[in-house]
Amino acid sequence: MNGQGRRGFLKSAGAAAISGSASRILGANERVNVGIVGLGGRGTDHVDTYAPLENCKIAAVCDVNQAAGERAVARVEKLQGHKPKAYSDMRQMFADQEVDAVSIATPNHWHALAAIWAMQAGKDVYLEKPACHNVFEGRKLMEARQKYGRMVQVGSQGRSHGHKIKAMQLLRDGVIGKLYMAKGLCYKRRRSIGHTPDTPVPPGINWDLFLGPAQMKPFSKNKFAYNWHWFWDTGNGDIGNQGAHEIDVARWGLAQGALPKSVVSTGAKFVYDDDQETPNTQLCSFDYGDCELVFEVRGLITTAEGGLPHRGGNVIGDIFYGSEGCLVIDYAGFQVYKGEKLEKVMDEKAVEKEDWDTGVHMVNFLRAVRTRDLRYCTAGIEEGVLSASLCHLANISCRTGRKLAVDPAKWEFVGDAEANRMLTRDYRAPYVVPERV
Repeated sequence: MNGQGRRGFLKSAGAAAISGSASRILGANERVNVGIVGLGGRGTDHVDTYAPLENCKIAAVCDVNQAAGERAVARVEKLQGHKPKAYSDMRQMFADQEVDAVSIATPNHWHALAAIWAMQAGKDVYLEKPACHNVFEGRKLMEARQKYGRMVQVGSQGRSHGHKIKAMQLLRDGVIGKLYMAKGLCYKRRRSIGHTPDTPVPPGINWDLFLGPAQMKPFSKNKFAYNWHWFWDTGNGDIGNQGAHEIDVARWGLAQGALPKSVVSTGAKFVYDDDQETPNTQLCSFDYGDCELVFEVRGLITTAEGGLPHRGGNVIGDIFYGSEGCLVIDYAGFQVYKGEKLEKVMDEKAVEKEDWDTGVHMVNFLRAVRTRDLRYCTAGIEEGVLSASLCHLANISCRTGRKLAVDPAKWEFVGDAEANRMLTRDYRAPYVVPERV
């Protein structure tokens, strides 16, 4: 589908999806005014995806990088024909009464606090995955959503994709019998980031606001822009980046709505000598008693696995194993294999790009904003926090070097003070996720 066709699809989908009953905030014929926080690669995708929706106006943009903000203003003006307000401090955007909802595409360490601040200011929230940077933050997010009654959609867009919804229903219906394992694969080729020296903060960047909840440290190129993913203070490695999607699908397919009984994860950064702190190779296992969720990160050259193809050097998706066969799924479709010979009995393709990109997920979010109906948040905060928490549990096991027993009811580890301290972080005032939201 060409660009014009894609824009037409999103316009018609948006008009249909958000034309429901009047909400407590917006009139039936009003547009949703969205503010976008974080204007890097993913934030630019947010601009491009919201812009074609007829009943959505990008009213404001915010970034700690002045140049990124200026680029976003120009982009919105080109796509929607008006200049949005520009902010460098998200708190000022959240105070703007013209903004109905905010879309958060900041680095991971800002996700929870930004969303909590937005909810406290009366905004609905689209929150990129992972929903939180640590387990404590996830619990506070769920409490805030309950307290303030906001619509919150986590950016696990697979939850809105038609072929994935169909595949999950087939698993529920027993298409491959009783499930005993789901394996998520994040074999995403990552090159070395090398070494970059500490330097003065470049003009136009508010380094204090970028670091936010993280402790103050000198600026370097590798700690900024995309490579913040590979530092523990700001990111969660590829398990919390690309892998958060596949872990979410794996847990969804297994129908597991709680934390596991235990977790064990091993891994390290192999081959490269560079600034990266997080593993580029990691293997995790989550024990749910009657089934197991396995997840693997490989950032180096690797083979394909389980019927998932190489796509641009990457092997990304999920494999479900049952008593009668297997189901293999990625963004492009799914296949079902049955019997001892694993004969292919179903091959479902995503019909169009719009079936698997972010557009339909944002349409669902806007529909929730309009109707005040949480059912349209197909990836609600509870689901997002649970999937993110699996990433965090695995990282803690990997960093402590041991298998960890989990108390799902208390959201903590059993008898391990060191591991429990890693469920939260040492916040830097005033950027503190509060105990009481």
